[in-house]
Amino acid sequence: MMNFLAMIEPLLFWGGLLVLLVSLAMYAGRTKDYKSLLVFWQPTIVFTPKEFTINRAGLSLMILAVVIKLFLFFYLG
Repeated sequence: MMNFLAMIEPLLFWGGLLVLLVSLAMYAGRTKDYKSLLVFWQPTIVFTPKEFTINRAGLSLMILAVVIKLFLFFYLG
């Protein structure tokens, strides 16, 4: 089981990052507002419901990967 978690953790992280970037590309393609992507700490991005769902799915995958990494670190460390 631990080998499976160790193997899937990087896949979740990089897959989540890819999904997150896809949602940002969808937003940029729709609005042509590239400045909002560069100043991401300012709340200027207004996603459509589909873009929001994809964005949160990618973020969730990345958070799950970090949780697995911490679990493996503390459990096996």
